[in-house]
Amino acid sequence: MRSRTILTAVLMSALISGVPAAWAKEAAPALAPAAGANTIAFKFYSKEAVKPGNIFFSPYSIHTAFAMVYEGARGKTAKEIGEVFSFPARTADLRSSLESLKKELAAAAKGAEFSQANSFWAQENYKFLPAYLKTLRGAYGAEARQVNFKDKAEEARGEINGWTETRTKGKIKDLFPEGALNPLSRLVLVNAVYFKGTWQTPFNKDMTSDMDFTNAGGEKVKVKMMAAAGTRQAEYAENEELQALRLPYKGGGLSMLVLLPREGKSLADTEKELSGEKLELLRKSLTEQKVKVFLPKFTFQSGFVLNDALAGLGMPAAFTDAADFSGMDGTTGLYIQKAYHKAFVEVNEEGTEAAAATGIAMGIKSMAFDFALFRANRPFLFFIEDPKTGLLLFMGRLEDPSRL
Repeated sequence: MRSRTILTAVLMSALISGVPAAWAKEAAPALAPAAGANTIAFKFYSKEAVKPGNIFFSPYSIHTAFAMVYEGARGKTAKEIGEVFSFPARTADLRSSLESLKKELAAAAKGAEFSQANSFWAQENYKFLPAYLKTLRGAYGAEARQVNFKDKAEEARGEINGWTETRTKGKIKDLFPEGALNPLSRLVLVNAVYFKGTWQTPFNKDMTSDMDFTNAGGEKVKVKMMAAAGTRQAEYAENEELQALRLPYKGGGLSMLVLLPREGKSLADTEKELSGEKLELLRKSLTEQKVKVFLPKFTFQSGFVLNDALAGLGMPAAFTDAADFSGMDGTTGLYIQKAYHKAFVEVNEEGTEAAAATGIAMGIKSMAFDFALFRANRPFLFFIEDPKTGLLLFMGRLEDPSRL
């Protein structure tokens, strides 16, 4: 059950819906590390669900990337990030939790392909605290790279995007869009995850055919609907509100969980009760039985700028001049410029391929110029003089240049 708990956080948040009141009963406590990682799944989904269109993202990737940010946060900034992500107050406990999740995932992914990688890209010659960089390398296994944001921000962006594309088998391209990094950028943190799994019971390609799919607007569209001969043994549950189905991947540790609202019910109705607790209750309702399954083939990707959503969830300070990331460089000069997330998913007769990446750009709040700035935007005195002798030929004061 623990590996199944982790699965939903990693891959299929876009398909998760809440559990109807009919299933409201006491749930056993969820595995603490997974429950903590899942927190952002439901919070972020609630923000994005109000927008039309497909959604797919990796809460696990977002959780991990912001854990690296949290390591350097202090004061109110740390408190807000901790509350939004349900991070423990002690970063040592967070590291332990992430290590536990990593081991659980390695065990659950046997029979499938799952990989993850972290990296950080630091402005050359910028003085970050050695302890912070040591934590990124040691506790997070982050690859360390030096770049020159000051003079070659676009070149650095290309390197970072290239690293991300490689770690996601080419599925996540251009994580940071053009202009996302600039001479004020000082540090970029990236997490990338990749998954490829084969169905334990594949669909029959010969049985895939065009069928109607009623979209959110009530319009019928043609899709490639997958099927298999006869029925299959699968974990299944249903009630007046929805049907729930779990489709395992080879190895049995990871699976896809699909929630299908009943005819006449909308996904919005199901989403109203979306939460980790309700999802756990639903898991407990699943029982093995024979099921005839039809599932559409689909491929799509989603992209998000996380700033507004996370600020709205309760951590605005991190994105403003009030940010305190003194645990990174010993000053309060850094803030989050932009946080990006991209995800890709393909579901076909053989199985599922999914990838995601989260990138966070830290920058300084104002430029440290190597020249003085003289802006005469207030009253001043002025002289016309002979510099050689010091003779003042004229002297004046300007209080209001609009007056003649």
